[in-house]
Amino acid sequence: MVTRNDVARHAGVSVAVVSYVLNNKSIVKEETRLRVLRAMEELNYQPNLTARSLKTKRSGQLGVLTNFIGNPFEAGILLHLEEAARQYGYMITYHTYRDEHAEVLKAQLAGRVDGIILLGQSLPDDLLDTFNKRNIPLVSIMKPAHLEIPLTYVDVDWQAAYGKIFRLLKQQGHSEIALMSHGNSLNPLQARMASAIHLLETDESFRHMKYQVLEGRGRYENAYHAIMQLSEPHFTAILCANDLMAIGTIAACRDKGWRVPNELAVIGSENILMVGETNPPIAAVEYPRIQAANMAVEKLIQLIGGHHGDVESDLIQADFISRPSLGRDQE
Repeated sequence: MVTRNDVARHAGVSVAVVSYVLNNKSIVKEETRLRVLRAMEELNYQPNLTARSLKTKRSGQLGVLTNFIGNPFEAGILLHLEEAARQYGYMITYHTYRDEHAEVLKAQLAGRVDGIILLGQSLPDDLLDTFNKRNIPLVSIMKPAHLEIPLTYVDVDWQAAYGKIFRLLKQQGHSEIALMSHGNSLNPLQARMASAIHLLETDESFRHMKYQVLEGRGRYENAYHAIMQLSEPHFTAILCANDLMAIGTIAACRDKGWRVPNELAVIGSENILMVGETNPPIAAVEYPRIQAANMAVEKLIQLIGGHHGDVESDLIQADFISRPSLGRDQE
């Protein structure tokens, strides 16, 4: 059976360094940590997780609370979270969270995870308070819609991303737009739309642009229904808070006989694979999924290690992928 001594010899480090890596100690240089992890993989080293858990009082698992695992955006990030967690010696366990499951969740996660990543979730304050009291740190991918209790998050700089889109729409002569929001004020997608509305109402460059808000509940079918209810569009462009709603919008426009992009430009906010396969393909913000996953896991590991003063929220600059749904003069 492969031991820590074998791993240490193979990696050219001391047994203590191997222990530091297994226990996610921040004193190990990144280059050394990766060398030890490679040695473990090459030797097929299997640590005694039960004994380690009893000694360190850690489970070696991170919990991920998802909103809708059927959304390719969330599923894609979850894959990257698994890979990032593995680099720190952690396993991922995920749960689809609903408010009515709060009490069950408290029991299920107690003592079983060392930290939690929120993926498309905004937890009620009492649940956040419970995790805080149990010293279970949390990090959110996507800025929560409300922040009564401080919470570290990683997200796109939506004001910068949407500002770029509004400038393109302005150049194309659009003066009336629609925002396809979620509709639930507690859903993180509302934070995206709040950034868009803030720009439209406060930035002098866009003050002439009129807007209306539609509710798509984050799903294809709900966005489709929201468009189908309209007798005619009183806007020439629609910005959707996520890509599933953008795809539902494209489908509804087709069934309504509204030509995209000739009559209506449609834009998404994540650039999942499917938006490049619609007819027409949908222009979208490129959500940096790998970067967001890596940053979230790194921040959570730091919080687990007690480095609270060194961990801050981060906004990532995102690219914009122009496709035919944007219309003429694509940039």
